[in-house]
Amino acid sequence: MQISRRRPRRGFNEDLSAVSPVIATVLLLAITVMLTSMVFIMFQSSFDNIEKSPPQASLSTRALDNGYHVVRFSHLDQHLDPDYLQFQIISPNGSCPYPSACDGMASDADVYGKIGSNVTFFDRDAGFTVSVGDYFVIDSRGLGSDTGEWKFRLFYGLTNSEVAEVLLPMIPEP
Repeated sequence: MQISRRRPRRGFNEDLSAVSPVIATVLLLAITVMLTSMVFIMFQSSFDNIEKSPPQASLSTRALDNGYHVVRFSHLDQHLDPDYLQFQIISPNGSCPYPSACDGMASDADVYGKIGSNVTFFDRDAGFTVSVGDYFVIDSRGLGSDTGEWKFRLFYGLTNSEVAEVLLPMIPEP
């Protein structure tokens, strides 16, 4: 009788070169934390800048024979909320015969789309946003701003910045 000496087979449970489950879990957590930190560091600069840049606009003005000025947005780099768009009509001496008409918001009930007001804002696309092509109509004869020395200025409240300023041209006598 011959006795054979065979090596016993190793099963899955007897693999001596494997890493223990505790160490494997710790390694996976460490790798996950490192990758998350790297992604955060790469995108951190985009998280810091949550404030919008100040809007810039170009305005064109037209003096009409009937005593009105039309001030139109000819260029605007971003859409604006009319709730935060403030207009000012500034006289050469700083006074205004109708103070409530010389300063206000584009969204005011007596300004936004209100025909017959001293100052009216027309939202051309009716989207309740200020965009290129929208315009203000100013009753310059009624305000006394038809001499060519008055300024029209726009401020934006969300960025606390001046959007644009334009000189209102003189309106010829009828």
